[in-house]
Amino acid sequence: MAKKNVDDAPMASRMIISKGYRTFTVINDIFMVIICLVMLYPFLYLVAQSFSSTEAIVAGKVGIVPVGFSVETYKYVLTSNVFLPDYLNTVIYAVIGTVSALILSCLLAYPLSKKELRGNKIVGPFIIFTMYFAGGMIPNYILMTSLGLKDTVAAFILPGVISTYYVILMRSFFESVPAELEEAGEIDGLSKFGAFLHVALPMSKPIIATMTLFYLVQYWNNWFDAFLYLDTPTKWPVAYYLRTLISTSSSSAEDAGEAMTIAANIKSCAMVLTAAPIICVYPFIQKYFVQGMMLGGVKG
Repeated sequence: MAKKNVDDAPMASRMIISKGYRTFTVINDIFMVIICLVMLYPFLYLVAQSFSSTEAIVAGKVGIVPVGFSVETYKYVLTSNVFLPDYLNTVIYAVIGTVSALILSCLLAYPLSKKELRGNKIVGPFIIFTMYFAGGMIPNYILMTSLGLKDTVAAFILPGVISTYYVILMRSFFESVPAELEEAGEIDGLSKFGAFLHVALPMSKPIIATMTLFYLVQYWNNWFDAFLYLDTPTKWPVAYYLRTLISTSSSSAEDAGEAMTIAANIKSCAMVLTAAPIICVYPFIQKYFVQGMMLGGVKG
């Protein structure tokens, strides 16, 4: 009888643990759903507002479902002589900036991942130093002006072309690449650059995809550099257009004609159109995102 009680004890313990785990899972799922709803609500409200009538928005009747469904705002924004050119500028800047940033960041992070690199102990800390002590806005502005880059696309792209934090993540990821594979490539006749190009890069898809998303969002949402360096309105990105739209919405609401009828939801429409590409790109990169961040942040 005593033996039966001893044998039953582990089973009872397993049942208690299993029940507790199930309870934790349920509570955790509920908690995560609540967080998702809280984070999703502002965007759903923005979308609903962009499709709602001005009267419903002014009356405060709009929640997460459009009231007085209307697409007039989208027609107005998409036929504007300002929004689409600025949108095209943003696409061009984001593509050029992201590609340039990835190339330069990889070329900087890979050598830093090699402990045997001469001067690595000096260059590495110096790069990290710049993350905490930057030159500042005024020195950067003076530098861009003295180089003759004021009001040029280069002035918008170059300040953010290398991020110290992203370089550190990429360096940590490159450190996790087995050195034996690169050595085998060199034995087969690859140079150091060939080993980087044909061995290290193909194995670094997670971190490259993650950095692509980060740099893309950085350039897509950047309006401050345009505010500092770009004086010609035809060179502005859509983020700066959106910023000026928000800052001048009060005065534009007083204008007569069609602009007055859609002044209440034109900002929402522009925000939705601006955020949509990033939201569409993210699902395709998500599978690499967590892996890239985890492996890139293990070492440091």
